[in-house]
Amino acid sequence: MIKPLRLHYAPDNASLIVRLALEELGVPYETVLVDRRAAAHRSPTYRAINPAGKIPALETPDGPVFETAAILLWLTDTYGGLAPAPKAPDRTAFVSWLFYLSNTMHSNLRMTFYPGQYIAKAHHTELVAGARENLNVALALLDDLAGAGHPWINDTTPGALDVYICAMLRWMALYPKGDTAWFTLSDWPNLAALAAKLDARPSTTALCKAESMAANPFSAPKHPTPPEGSAL
Repeated sequence: MIKPLRLHYAPDNASLIVRLALEELGVPYETVLVDRRAAAHRSPTYRAINPAGKIPALETPDGPVFETAAILLWLTDTYGGLAPAPKAPDRTAFVSWLFYLSNTMHSNLRMTFYPGQYIAKAHHTELVAGARENLNVALALLDDLAGAGHPWINDTTPGALDVYICAMLRWMALYPKGDTAWFTLSDWPNLAALAAKLDARPSTTALCKAESMAANPFSAPKHPTPPEGSAL
């Protein structure tokens, strides 16, 4: 018997993107908590699965996969959904935007959450301000993309880009606590529509139940009260 996939997760971390993708694909999976409060993501046991010590990681029959974009690509190629097929004409554009989300948007967002991992404390303010300028550029590009009528973003059913984008929209509205006034979702109408669509999906209902999130976690997010683990 083939074992189900195992998602190593923490509440309200990038693992929620993978959870949504798994739910949308209807693929059986198990979850394993990575307790950030106990620094479990830095433990030798977890680093044997994800040497980078970040969340998420997905154990698969092909071995462990880590990095959010890599996991999404593995899922789309393995199960045939959430993205244009490898030989489809739109595949090139899809892959380009997936790596833009990972390499540019997500990376800049991490700088606003964890500036101490990038630069000395005396320069945190400048780093965060610069990262947020980059994020506003990204939001403008993505809002245009989401309104362009492509079948692989902001369509009737969500794809890999949608779940990745919506997670980051959520985090920009919530974190760091008390320092989110720079971002307003309604400034980006196509992204707001995308978030509202994902809010209504059964995959999001499953996410909210598993991680104790309130309804409309992407268009009107609130801090979660997870049954286990910690988002920070």
